[in-house]
Amino acid sequence: MDNRPIGFLDSGVGGLTVVRELMRQLPHEEVVYIGDSARAPYGPRPAEQIKKYTWELVNFLLTKNVKMIVFACNTATAVAWEEVKEELDIPVLGVILPGSSAAIKSTASGRIGVIGTPMTIKSNIYEKKILDLSPQMAVTSLACPNFVPIVESNEIHSSVAKKIVYENLAPLAGKIDTLVLGCTHYPLLKPIIQNVMGPGVKLIDSGAECVRDISVLLNYFEINRSRGLENQEHRFYTTASTTSFKEIADDWLPLTIEVEHVTL
Repeated sequence: MDNRPIGFLDSGVGGLTVVRELMRQLPHEEVVYIGDSARAPYGPRPAEQIKKYTWELVNFLLTKNVKMIVFACNTATAVAWEEVKEELDIPVLGVILPGSSAAIKSTASGRIGVIGTPMTIKSNIYEKKILDLSPQMAVTSLACPNFVPIVESNEIHSSVAKKIVYENLAPLAGKIDTLVLGCTHYPLLKPIIQNVMGPGVKLIDSGAECVRDISVLLNYFEINRSRGLENQEHRFYTTASTTSFKEIADDWLPLTIEVEHVTL
């Protein structure tokens, strides 16, 4: 048993989609979350800058005595996960491999779409992972740079969001049967994305898939939190407005949280 919290990092609020799934699947675990909304989105930034910011988030979580770190951010996973994983002596998980595996299991036609930030798509990491696991797949990748700003500004229910999603996803219409949401912000737009893609396209939430891997590793390393312990002290931190973060979190998570502002 290990009653220390699990650390989550993201460029902003998108990683809350992973935390929500963790709270559903592993309700006894405790969460420390840091969202770098002040510098979001990470997707258009140069790789070295993303790496620097990611290390700042990692080092912040290490001060909170976490037993595991989850990269709840596809861009950070694509750019910095390998390096951080090698440096730390606690488990470090990314969201890309679980999402890739789930897409392969889901597709009937072998035609998989991947949407993500410009950096995630430029890295080609999803296509590489999917083809490593199953070379016969046909992968179409598409950058959607406007999606993260919609989510970070809490415009997910607006007519502007519908228009932007429709216009961005038009190139994929009718070409795939499975779509990987290759950014943890994107599940917050899931109803619109599903509506645009149609009922015949299965959406893969990489973050939700990642929680299954968290569960496996907790068991493997025998670092589950004691189930008898009540009253987890979940802690949420943001580098930007706590009000905006809390509004989205209260809408998305199954409990009301407090949010603290930090400067990295």
